[in-house]
This record gives sequence, C-alpha cells and structure tokens, in this order.
Amino acid sequence: MRKTISQQLMDKSQLSSEKMELGRVAHWENVYSTKQTTEVSWFEAEPTTSLNLLEHMLPQGGKIIDVGGGASFLVDRLVSKGNWDVTVLDISSTAIEHSKRRLGDAESKVSWICADITETEQLKTYDVWHDRAVFHFLTNPIDRQAYLDRLNESLSSGGYFIVATFAPDGPEKCSGLPVCRYSPEELEATLGCAFRIVTSGHHNHLTPSAKTQRFTLAVFQKI
Repeated sequence: MRKTISQQLMDKSQLSSEKMELGRVAHWENVYSTKQTTEVSWFEAEPTTSLNLLEHMLPQGGKIIDVGGGASFLVDRLVSKGNWDVTVLDISSTAIEHSKRRLGDAESKVSWICADITETEQLKTYDVWHDRAVFHFLTNPIDRQAYLDRLNESLSSGGYFIVATFAPDGPEKCSGLPVCRYSPEELEATLGCAFRIVTSGHHNHLTPSAKTQRFTLAVFQKI
C-alpha cells in the first residue's frame, strides 16, 4: 500500500533526525578519540568556578547531574569531596571512558549515562543540573526544546540550573560547530517563567592554546 504524502514526509523527517544524531555522536567520538582531554579548548585543570557554585548551592550534599561532563575534571573533584550523589551524562562513550580510567576504582561512585540529552529517556530527579558544555551547541530550536523538557522533568522544585554558554562577544564556533551565544537576559527569556535567575556574570576561560573565551555564567532556580 502506497504511503500518503504526510507519511512520506514523516519518514523523511525521522531519517533526517537519525542522520543528525549519528553525525553528532560521530563528531564527538572523533574529538575525544583524536585529542587528549588536556588539548580540547574547554579543558580546565581545576574547575574552580563550577565547584565553588556547587558547594554554595548544595553545601550539605545532594544529587548533581553534569551534562556534557564526560571528560571534565569536575567529576574528580566532586567524588573527592564525597558529599554528593553524582551523575555524568555525555554523548561520547570515549569521553566517559577517559574519566573512568582517570578515576580508577572511584568511578563506581558515579552514575554514568552515555546519551544525547535531547534524545535520552526520562532521567532521575536532581537537585542541581550543571552544564558548561552542551546548551550553546543546540542551534536547532527543536533540540533546545527537547533539552529544556528534560531539564524541567528532571530538576527538583527549588533545584538549581548552573549553566555556562558562550557570551555575545564569545566565539561563534567551537570544535568546528556553530554555537548560540547568550547574555544572561537571553538565557532568562529562553528558560521562561518556570525559572528565576539567582546570579549571573561573565567568565573568561583561558584555553590550552592561551586564547581567552568569553562565557556567560548564570544560576537559575526552578520555581
């Protein structure tokens, strides 16, 4: 039986989505397979800013998810503190393996999720959602909405969303991909009335190649 035009368009849309997903995975697997974690532009030997914010928001411990934190050294610091229930989500299995090897036996203290945040199944509930790696790469409005849906579903009432994106005067591309740049006001408008802004500012990140990248850093609370 011949498919209707509507069904044909839906099939094409699904194929396009699958190709995009495969392309995203392949891109990040290639990055983490061909570069050392200390060579990528977003590398931080000491993630002091993120750690200080997390300690301020959850001084007594709680559940944290670090989205896009597969190879980040933040997980090492969180595990060493021992206060928090830590989950790391990343699209790249290679990035996650880098951190697991680095942590050794301590990797069992972390919940690891290899998935695209825009495609993942429902997550657990978290007190803090931390992201300094993913949101600004979501240039497609459908992907952004999927991300925000997961955020709203998974962040507890009163929980915090800590996000770092490229600032309006930051890079237009990263890792060869286009990005969206945000001011605090633009992030606030994107998140909508379900969140209130707690604090915001700018952060200068020095890359391994000694270049300065301008970031917008903001903390929101779910109402």
